[in-house]
Amino acid sequence: MLCWFCAEGARATCRFCGRGVCAEHARFGPYLLEVIRSERRDRAEALVVEDAAQCGACHPRPQPVAMPELD
Repeated sequence: MLCWFCAEGARATCRFCGRGVCAEHARFGPYLLEVIRSERRDRAEALVVEDAAQCGACHPRPQPVAMPELD
């Protein structure tokens, strides 16, 4: 796989969109793996990876998208 930006060999894949990125173009940030409901604490809690690879070109939405067709 080649880097989306410079066509050098990719060292990582963006966790959000799947684009390949080389070491120079890779960015890192949090990625939400799972949300669970803690009955003991009576709240939702998330399992997060702090340094997941990101391309910086894609823009994950900051808010959830409603999908009523799956209800």
